[in-house]
Amino acid sequence: MRRILISGIVLSCLLLQAMAAEAQTRRRRTTQPEQIEPVRQLIDLPTAGTLPRATFDGEMRVYSRGGMMIGTNIGLTNQLQIGLTYGADGIISEQDPVWNPRVEFQVKLQVITESYSLPAVAVGFMSQGYGSWVDSLDRYEIKSRGFYAVASKGYVGTGGGFYTGVHGGVNYSLENDIDGDENINFFFGFDAKFPNDFGLLAEYDMALDDDRDTLALGKGWGYFNVGARWLFMERLKIEADLKNLLNNRRGVNSFGRELRILYLEYF
Repeated sequence: MRRILISGIVLSCLLLQAMAAEAQTRRRRTTQPEQIEPVRQLIDLPTAGTLPRATFDGEMRVYSRGGMMIGTNIGLTNQLQIGLTYGADGIISEQDPVWNPRVEFQVKLQVITESYSLPAVAVGFMSQGYGSWVDSLDRYEIKSRGFYAVASKGYVGTGGGFYTGVHGGVNYSLENDIDGDENINFFFGFDAKFPNDFGLLAEYDMALDDDRDTLALGKGWGYFNVGARWLFMERLKIEADLKNLLNNRRGVNSFGRELRILYLEYF
């Protein structure tokens, strides 16, 4: 009986805390823009969006082979954010986890702020790739962006309830020591948010830096990914993604499925 009472008190406190945080967010949003548009990242690809100053986000990604990756970004200014990510295969399994060899780093600087006529433009560096770490190639299954530049333009629909954004960029990955594929790569993406707090994402990574001879994991078709995002609460988003719909990776016979949870908070 005592345990039930204590559990009820704890749950009540957590519920009250969540309600208070939600009310505080609503108060803040009377003086801060409601939308952080364009989005800061599609599925795997970056956009030109950055976190506002004095905010941070958290992400948890669950992917194939029981893999899990967690990460966070911090908005140092309205145009500059930095972040860290780390993950492993086999977290959700009965096997021992296979940890990635290092913590990965990313930084993004928005050099042009979006206006009515101009897109936002950002440059950055991202060492985090996606999928499992491949020891023999000293890289992730999907190469990291490395150095990149990206432009994003957002549009608001009639009535203000519909938002959409288009994105395009170029990158040069540093994960090329073994396969020798040092090609510059291009990527494109699209996102949309509907009035019912439901959103769609689509992206295409041409993967021109992973289609050379027998050491390449890609088949030369590029990576096409789509996702659906639900704004569960003011600061909490849940996302389901379908990846590699073109079956671009060698040794893979089906598209990948991932789950992402994203959270935004103010300092």
